[in-house]
Amino acid sequence: MKCIPNIITMIRIILSLVILITIPLSPSFFVLYFICGLSDLLDGYIARKTKSTSKLGANLDGLADFIFIAVVLYSLIPIIDFHYLSLVFIGLIALIRLSSQIIGWVRFHKLAFLHTYFNKVTGLALFISPLLLVILDFNITLILVLSLAMISAIEDLYLNLKEKKLNLNNKGIFFN
Repeated sequence: MKCIPNIITMIRIILSLVILITIPLSPSFFVLYFICGLSDLLDGYIARKTKSTSKLGANLDGLADFIFIAVVLYSLIPIIDFHYLSLVFIGLIALIRLSSQIIGWVRFHKLAFLHTYFNKVTGLALFISPLLLVILDFNITLILVLSLAMISAIEDLYLNLKEKKLNLNNKGIFFN
């Protein structure tokens, strides 16, 4: 029973990779996309309810989130007419995230995917963004998601630089 959350997370990683062979924004894309999103909610919920949270599970969850976001971006960037500055902004966010992980690894010798509130809000915004692209203005969706992603990336970098001990469940600089 205690390994079920990690199994769900592994399923999210596998389904995220399956998204690579679907047509972006197609029904099969959205089915896989929403299953991945629901699995992200379920794994943590089940882990907390069964008191089976672990560092492995937290790291696996962070890795699954990273893979999911990378796959979705890889799928959507070619079909969306991004302004050059948007791509630079996305690249900058990725660079900050990568720097944060490298710093976390060097300082703590572990993956440092933090579960801050800003990361959770950013994850939710990223999760609903394909739907928003279909129903709302593209630029509004892009500004919202990129702004949240930049704030959460900078917060992660700051925490990985500042904290004396790695706390994957750090609520963030505004909530401690």
